[in-house]
Amino acid sequence: MKNIIGAKQGPAAAPNPAGQKAPGEAGAPHSAITFLTVDAESAGQRLDNFLFRHLKGVPKTHVYRIIRSGEVRINKGRVQAETRIETGDVLRLPPIRISPRAEEGGTPPAPAREFPVLLEDEAVLAIDKPAGVAVHGGSGVSFGVIEQLRTARPAAKFLELVHRLDRETSGILLVAKKRSALVALQDQFRERETGKTYLALVEGAWPANKKVLDAPLAKYLLPDGSGAGAGERRVRVVAKDHPDAMRAVTLVRVLARLSLPGDAAPLSLLAVTIKTGRTHQIRVHLASAGHPIAGDDKYGESERQRAFQKLGLKRMFLHAWRLQFNHPASGDRVALQADLPPELHALMPPAALEALAQHPTPTAHD
Repeated sequence: MKNIIGAKQGPAAAPNPAGQKAPGEAGAPHSAITFLTVDAESAGQRLDNFLFRHLKGVPKTHVYRIIRSGEVRINKGRVQAETRIETGDVLRLPPIRISPRAEEGGTPPAPAREFPVLLEDEAVLAIDKPAGVAVHGGSGVSFGVIEQLRTARPAAKFLELVHRLDRETSGILLVAKKRSALVALQDQFRERETGKTYLALVEGAWPANKKVLDAPLAKYLLPDGSGAGAGERRVRVVAKDHPDAMRAVTLVRVLARLSLPGDAAPLSLLAVTIKTGRTHQIRVHLASAGHPIAGDDKYGESERQRAFQKLGLKRMFLHAWRLQFNHPASGDRVALQADLPPELHALMPPAALEALAQHPTPTAHD
């Protein structure tokens, strides 16, 4: 294994010639034992994520196997998959061998794809993510935005997600182009120093005086026998003393009241600002308040969701609209906005679009 981005090759046994097999081995080794020294740009990553990025073509199950077996070591000590690597750490990697059958059935590389760019410089990339695209591979999805970007930008030394959006949510997504930028931005998200506002179309007439939702959330799995979603992760509102309770705070402002052509049921277009970043927070908070997001197939009533599809809404109406943060290099306040994508914009009656236009793009000082 040579030329690994984000690590320096230290003194080690010379690699076996490419394609050469040791006696009795079924597969070809990818390398001999290799020692890598972690540089500053890679510091802070989980060990498994670091190896996934740099042992390209090696199945994740094999990566986890060599970690569990103790064949991967840091500074001569055994480690766990979630161990964080630090600058100067020396990683020992064993020879990586894959059987021909595994190689033939390996996961193909993600197709290269660029996304609409809202901001890009040497430290950060902000894109407008379309709905229906996962931000990363996993949970039945072989690849997502980050894998596609890495394929499209093979010369990029570092590309990592700063935060996440649900697969069916569109809008602003931040990607760090430097380790220092990733750490600085994630610190801001964790300390609630960012401003994140979404547009959500919800069922019913949202009460104008209902502005703060402060209700703890907890994750759970759908039980067996519950249908096609059995075993799927969900989130619900729980009591404050629930053992898995996580505080979640959501601020809501009504932008417009409307109905869709061909349907008389009242709807509300909301600006939703989250003060915490819990899984499915907006979806669960709004649904638990009796106003599920239009098109939400997880937390909305299924018959109503089928009606939305007939009206032309083929996805969940949740859009990451605005984001403010301090630039990780300059410290300047940055304000971004991603306008409604065409498929959502087309559904809005003129009065709703006019109401939305009355809320101008924020400046860095708003």
